[in-house]
Amino acid sequence: MKKYLLLFAFSALALSSCEDDDVEGFELDMLKGQWKETKEEVISGKDNKTVLNTVVPTGCNAKSTTEFRIDYYTAYTAVTGIGTNCTSSTTEGTYTYDAEKKILVIKLDNDNERAFKVDILSNSEMRLMEMFDSIDYNGDQVIDFVYRSYKR
Repeated sequence: MKKYLLLFAFSALALSSCEDDDVEGFELDMLKGQWKETKEEVISGKDNKTVLNTVVPTGCNAKSTTEFRIDYYTAYTAVTGIGTNCTSSTTEGTYTYDAEKKILVIKLDNDNERAFKVDILSNSEMRLMEMFDSIDYNGDQVIDFVYRSYKR
């Protein structure tokens, strides 16, 4: 009987240690680094598929970056200007990330908290859905979604 009890205890320990208890740490590791926005899309809330509008950053704006570190520090560097006359300014802040719910909340200095649903997160690609200031862009009386895509 003791052998069975011991076998059961070791089996339970082995099965519980196989779980990935550090999903958040793994995803924070993928999140860290500098990201450049590649496009902003407004997607219909009716089917969450139909693209209503797409904006691709160009010129100086295409050089803007968002940085994340694993110590929950974030910074947004806005690059503005015309032609080759670009200027940049950086705003720092903090963020939180809920790996289970896939919710990223960014709080830049002198700004409100802004929540995003993480739609895609890999080592080279990230896609976030804005969860704030949602409106009906196409007049169909259904709230539409803004998605922001990023690459390293």
